[in-house]
Amino acid sequence: MNEEQPHAQRGKLKNGNQPGDYSKAPRCGARTRKGTSCKAPAMENGRCRLHGGKSTGAPMGNQNALKHGQYSASAIQNRRELRFIVRQLKGSLSRI
Repeated sequence: MNEEQPHAQRGKLKNGNQPGDYSKAPRCGARTRKGTSCKAPAMENGRCRLHGGKSTGAPMGNQNALKHGQYSASAIQNRRELRFIVRQLKGSLSRI
């Protein structure tokens, strides 16, 4: 390696950081539990992989999220109506 530029041949860095010297990559800067700032290199969003920020979450209309439909609005309404009918029948049976 060249004595003037010891880190010039380090190659490509991950997460959108410029190739070259790892120590020159921008830092995350998030607060740690110790109270100091995080010293990990930042990704394109400005935070490191550990302090990346909010998740994008599941896409809208994700059919994999619906497992059985037991707690859908229509199922809840059906159970309410059924309980109401059962209460009325029990009341009328107790009067007989």
